[in-house]
Amino acid sequence: MSTHTLPDLPYAYDGLEPYISRQIMELHHKKHHQTYVNALNAAEQAYAKTSTPRERIALQAALKFNGGGHINHSLFWKNLAPSAAEGKGHGGELSDGPLKTAILERWGSFDNFKKEFNTTTAGIQGSGWGWVGVNPTTGKLEIVTTANQDPLLSHVPVIGVDIWEHAFYLQYLNVKVDYLNAIWNVIDFKEAEKRFVEGASSSKL
Repeated sequence: MSTHTLPDLPYAYDGLEPYISRQIMELHHKKHHQTYVNALNAAEQAYAKTSTPRERIALQAALKFNGGGHINHSLFWKNLAPSAAEGKGHGGELSDGPLKTAILERWGSFDNFKKEFNTTTAGIQGSGWGWVGVNPTTGKLEIVTTANQDPLLSHVPVIGVDIWEHAFYLQYLNVKVDYLNAIWNVIDFKEAEKRFVEGASSSKL
């Protein structure tokens, strides 16, 4: 059985500053994501040794939680890029193209889109993820949330934002809204557009 590994970040740990600190990125990637990877490997190894339905059912929660944590974080790192506003990269830049067109058609303006996303995501009770995803039936963008580390299965993920406290607390304390406002400065819209085009083209229109 192949084992899962921690993916490298496509930028330095301080590459997202000042919006996400080096300390948060190091802890989030090296500690939290690594823990999900280790626990997922352990759960899959245990599952391979099971011989009864009862044993397999007992491992479902660990597989879902840690598998979701690995899937979600692997997407999250690629979802971010050093900020254009800081002269470091293209993070936060939404250029003309299919994704921008879809956002404007659905929400009227980029600000309306961000406001709805932030409001919906800040409303998550406890821990979870805010998502912009392609509805596979309509091919349209929608804002949805998932609890805990549940992966997004109902839509094709385009943008995912971690709203667990470990993603922001050391810098933004308990003010989720400040974190959500800041993260748009480091969203990699080029990566998001690739996902959007792939998701829209595979929808069941």
